[in-house]
Amino acid sequence: MKEMTLMVLAAGMGSRYGGLKQIDPVGPNGEIILDYSIHDAMEGGFNKVVFVIRRDIEQAFREAVGAKWEKRVAVEYAFQELNALPAGHGVPEDRQKPWGTGHAVLCAADKISGPFAAINADDFYGRSGFVQLGRALAENADPVRHFMVGYPLRNTLSKFGSVSRGVCTANADGTLKEVTERTKIEPDGADGAVAVDENGAKFAFTGGEIVSMNFWGFMPSLFDGLRGLFEVFLREHGSELKSEFYLPAAVASMIGAGQASVGILESQDSWLGVTYREDKPRVQAGIAALVESGVYPSPLLA
Repeated sequence: MKEMTLMVLAAGMGSRYGGLKQIDPVGPNGEIILDYSIHDAMEGGFNKVVFVIRRDIEQAFREAVGAKWEKRVAVEYAFQELNALPAGHGVPEDRQKPWGTGHAVLCAADKISGPFAAINADDFYGRSGFVQLGRALAENADPVRHFMVGYPLRNTLSKFGSVSRGVCTANADGTLKEVTERTKIEPDGADGAVAVDENGAKFAFTGGEIVSMNFWGFMPSLFDGLRGLFEVFLREHGSELKSEFYLPAAVASMIGAGQASVGILESQDSWLGVTYREDKPRVQAGIAALVESGVYPSPLLA
């Protein structure tokens, strides 16, 4: 069986939640969002998990998350550290901010030998995206062909405030052309949405536009491209204290340079995330409905 890895970007987990102990359960038996993502990935054919974390949360993460899964699937840990840099580069004095999601992926490169998915630790993506992505990666023979799972914009909005989303534009062959970041997106009261940019300009959306939620499928060739782009980033921004090397921007650069193509897979599932505190009941209700309909067993980890 081909090794297919789920890479979970979790280095920011402690800081976002104020400590791992504050990761709120969303399932009926105390399950967290990440439990459902790993479960769905295994259903989609992924047979290994690499958690990208920080050294300072290792013990807490292993106890709160890793221990539940180490007996069910092959698990490894990679560490995103500020000093994990190419030769000739150093960490600026006073820099504390991580180098970004592109750097996080590079930190796990030595744990990956085949196709892999990369996801955020705290987003609920739904079953269909993992199934589609697992099939696409298993069947893919092009070393520079990658994939992105996108969602209709209307399935990713919050009723309690604005969100930022990467709106995707496709080429005629269905591959990704570009991702345009739009901020302050809110439902329009019907089925669409409205965004306002930094200059006050408004953009209307039907709600059917496909957006990126940082759910990627990659071939291992990605690492070579990332390494080169990270070197460029460090030369241009390595002395700064807050600049970050973002994965979507790096992928866009590779597409623009003709070094990669990205197939768009569309999931009709609802993406669920807790952007605002008031979003949590919606996430809990959404998962409860999936449990009730038989999509997930309860408890998830018997």
